[in-house]
Amino acid sequence: MSEDLSTDFLGSKQPEQNPERLKKGQLGPLDIAAATMANIGPAMSFYFGFSLIAYTAGVASPLTIVVAGIAVLFLGNTLSEFTKVLPSTGGFISFIGKTFGGRTAVTTALITGVGYIAAMSSVIAIVGWFFQYILQYYHVAGLQSVPWIVWTLVFLAFSATMMVRGISISTRIAGVFFAFEMVVLLLVSILALFKFHSHLSLAPFNPSNIHGGFSGLAAGFPLAVYLFIGWENSAALAEETDNPRRNIPRAVYTSIVIMLAAYLLFAYATVVGFGNSAAALTNPNIFNVLPFPVVAKSVLSGAFFLALLAGMTSTLGALIAGTNSQARLIFNAGREGLLPAFMGKVHPKRQTPVNALAVYLTIAMLIIFGWGLGHIVGGHATSGAMNGELYFGYSSTFGTILVLCVYGMSNLALPFYFKKFHPELFNVLRHVIMPALGVVFIIVPLYYLSKPGQSQPYNWYPYAALITIVVAIIYSLILVARDPSVGDRVGSIVADE
Repeated sequence: MSEDLSTDFLGSKQPEQNPERLKKGQLGPLDIAAATMANIGPAMSFYFGFSLIAYTAGVASPLTIVVAGIAVLFLGNTLSEFTKVLPSTGGFISFIGKTFGGRTAVTTALITGVGYIAAMSSVIAIVGWFFQYILQYYHVAGLQSVPWIVWTLVFLAFSATMMVRGISISTRIAGVFFAFEMVVLLLVSILALFKFHSHLSLAPFNPSNIHGGFSGLAAGFPLAVYLFIGWENSAALAEETDNPRRNIPRAVYTSIVIMLAAYLLFAYATVVGFGNSAAALTNPNIFNVLPFPVVAKSVLSGAFFLALLAGMTSTLGALIAGTNSQARLIFNAGREGLLPAFMGKVHPKRQTPVNALAVYLTIAMLIIFGWGLGHIVGGHATSGAMNGELYFGYSSTFGTILVLCVYGMSNLALPFYFKKFHPELFNVLRHVIMPALGVVFIIVPLYYLSKPGQSQPYNWYPYAALITIVVAIIYSLILVARDPSVGDRVGSIVADE
């Protein structure tokens, strides 16, 4: 009995003849593209990220976004090439594991899970904090004093209910939220360009205006890459998508290109709105208000409220779309035996991965509560220290380090996979040169997120990431020793078969 329990805890074999499956044919090309861009959450990402990018790169901060967008396109090539031949709900876990074996698959599953959950916990926290920010700004009597964690729980309950009901309805809700935020962002940006036309110039795209030259560009690069996190969302929806081998690569490239163009417009409009002044854009007071909503207020008084509302829909859309896709990675790892098998179960009627969703969201909330408890025990439970915006930066940064490691491994895996399994399709440009450049682009943000001399808690993150990786390796060694067939099951459930 004890052996069975131990094996089940570490992960157990899913019967190959009757694996749990998600409901096929739920999503079309437009659905997965919208879900991917909703996961990116342009309003949320841009509101909280651009001022920091401007702080590092100055007036020419849009150039940092250009470089980051190009880097993500190289990563998009890797995901697309894998998906063309192995569409899998496991995404990077299946791709890397199929290439390098069971131990690597299990290790990747844990690193991916921890990284994404940490990053998503920042979104979960900020949705409640941002709503409280709106209530306090407008002095809504009786509600402005409600702690932001309460609003977080309310919005989380709504999002979880929609996700359990089904991928179709939750994706469409996220798509509607995304459409609203994009309309607001585009409208404000266009109005800003008209109102501040006297400041229109090519200065934001002049490399000589990058503060600190290459070091300024490189320092802002990881922040700019974070603007695009979520671009890989569509891969985990492969099993519920029509023709995933064609539609997912299209969704990946379309989403990245649209987001790159949109971010450039938003960044340019913001810089112009602040008179091409890096000093004005990075004023400490602006950090507290968020630059883009400030521009919105300056072009049209009512646009400020719309900009805040767009921030809310953006965080909710990112929460729903991101959790939908990332929980499916855990679900697939559970049904393939890389993680405990109960995570690989679906709702008997709705065919949604309810157990994986529950585990994913529970751990994310435990991280937030642990952070809060740490402040209480440490005697730092002030409103400033318990700021959800601060937590957003802390948690998203740690999660990004682990996610970037997975990105790097997937790029390393691509040439080996095609040489081993599809030598007839091997292409030097797509399968060697482009993933190699992808690895190079990954090294830069990893360095700047992990370099010594950073303030607390950021100086702890490289060690925390290393501990996570070591624990994941130990777990994989034990699991594969108990069940050597794990490697055979990795990537065995092909989405369209």
